[in-house]
Amino acid sequence: MTINWKLTILAGVLGTLALDLTGLLITGEWWDIPQMLGAKLGTGLAGGVAAHYVIGSVLAVIYAAVAPSLWGPKIVRALTYITIQTVLGVFLFMFPLLDMGIAGLGVGIAVPIIALIRHWVYALVLAVLVPIGQENARQKRTGTPSTRIRPEHGSFVS
Repeated sequence: MTINWKLTILAGVLGTLALDLTGLLITGEWWDIPQMLGAKLGTGLAGGVAAHYVIGSVLAVIYAAVAPSLWGPKIVRALTYITIQTVLGVFLFMFPLLDMGIAGLGVGIAVPIIALIRHWVYALVLAVLVPIGQENARQKRTGTPSTRIRPEHGSFVS
């Protein structure tokens, strides 16, 4: 198995941006996660933004590695992965470290719901952009996406 590194890292960055935009739409706050990370790390907003987007990219690489082992279509694989990551990584690790309690319930009942919605939006970007399994192998071999139009027939080919 090989990972399309450029596309996967791009997916991580774009997915994190989509997560942030979703947060802005829901909460009215821009870069709330980087602000909290920067404060906790003592690096300010710039360090928090860098950490946030690096984490998003690393999670995309991990997804690209484990996705071939998950079941279902790409969207189900991405949503399964990110839901597990959100529960284990955010609800049981990050939120308690940020003094928000388990699942962020120390701050409010809406916190885990908003966190899941934001992460599911991130997962949608992964599902669209990260090639997995045979799709990735076909891209490496032909240099093109796995589905393309054959001009002579005007039809799709997988």
